[in-house]
Amino acid sequence: MLQRKFDKIVQEHYPNAMDAKDTSIHYLGLMQNDHNINVSRVLMATSVCSDDINVPSTTFFNVLFGPFILGGLGGLPFAGITGMTAFAHHIPDEGTAFIFYGPHIGVTHDGELGKMYRPRQEETGNSCGALMLALSRLQDENYKPTISENDYQQMKLEESLLPYRNEFVDSENPQKAITDTAYKIIDQKVHEYVKACKNEFSVDKVALLGGVVINTDYGLDDYFDARNFQVVDLKSL
Repeated sequence: MLQRKFDKIVQEHYPNAMDAKDTSIHYLGLMQNDHNINVSRVLMATSVCSDDINVPSTTFFNVLFGPFILGGLGGLPFAGITGMTAFAHHIPDEGTAFIFYGPHIGVTHDGELGKMYRPRQEETGNSCGALMLALSRLQDENYKPTISENDYQQMKLEESLLPYRNEFVDSENPQKAITDTAYKIIDQKVHEYVKACKNEFSVDKVALLGGVVINTDYGLDDYFDARNFQVVDLKSL
């Protein structure tokens, strides 16, 4: 009953979203059937937020090798070119690389975005916590993030979002808008790092799946709003 209620709520905000488990089945099938990828020899990398709630979001984790962790707070690929290079060197022989990436956002059964009920907690909490914190700070037009080694990832996340501040602060739904902005930043950086490291891969193809993970209540399936699926021919970059 509650899962069906979430179906309706999620569809209102993300009409193309799919159940996260169905997402895994769908895109694994595309990789195998449409692109002749042997999924038994795929190493997965993720550039999703460090948040523990994202670990069980899809069944990719149960099928593929890995994951190699590229992402940090907000889902930005903080591992950078060094991390992408290391990932490239770990691909199975005659295998394929797969990168699953994007930010996440919670939704409650009352339809509130940017919040969720976490395991064993009676009150809602932020999701994504890093993005919602950034939103609260960047709503102050005088705020400027200051890079600090003690809070490096959060400050770099906010610095990355700063040029787009008006796009989400002035939005009718700033929680959704800042998440969409984070997706654009992550997508750009993932493509940039793959291109920069193309000669480090011993394989010809890298599969990419980017979008927004939508967290629901504990014990219920999450959703995924796919924004980009492609199999990149590294020789053409």
